[in-house]
Amino acid sequence: PQIIERSGYNKTANEAVKKNVTLFSDKIKERFSLWLERSGKYLVLMKGILKEQNVPEDMVFLPLIESGFNANPYSTARAVGYWQFIASTAKSYGLEINWWKDERKDPVKSTVAAANYLKDLYRMFGSWNLAMAAYNAGEGKILRALNKSKSDDYWALLDTQYIRNETKDYVPKFIAASMIANSPENFGFNNLEYHPPMNYDLATIKTPVDL
Repeated sequence: PQIIERSGYNKTANEAVKKNVTLFSDKIKERFSLWLERSGKYLVLMKGILKEQNVPEDMVFLPLIESGFNANPYSTARAVGYWQFIASTAKSYGLEINWWKDERKDPVKSTVAAANYLKDLYRMFGSWNLAMAAYNAGEGKILRALNKSKSDDYWALLDTQYIRNETKDYVPKFIAASMIANSPENFGFNNLEYHPPMNYDLATIKTPVDL
């Protein structure tokens, strides 16, 4: 993927990516196949939104590692939706959450919000790798880790204790998932049955409708 930044890319980084390629293509291959197949419903839609928002299109694979392109799971931090927003971040990027609806589960609105959040993180850190790390851990934790390590490179943080293992694994996991999603056959994923792309119309309603 074009957004992989090679600065500081080292043996540790290489091993971390390989470990996650093995995870997805061997240990949890059946589950990852389901995620890839489910992605077919959303890839065209979400890539179009990311392109409009000037975010690298390969960021469309973040939901693979966040939610498996499933809108419904709740994380332990109560994050929800394809892009796994916690409520406070979702609301700060314009998503409504109330008794009637949770726009974190809206594939269009949540993708616009994720694109804007990722753009803000990129402006803050000047690196898509660091932007993704901050997406996972929070801006404050990454800023503190960079200050303590006297570094401006994500890969340098992998050899420190300044970020959690989950965040150390996050970008390698994304890179591995992107590599497989872009060329599934090369990693032994054959005969995938992708869900058809989402096709919908917009309708304005003036009274509540029972769905």
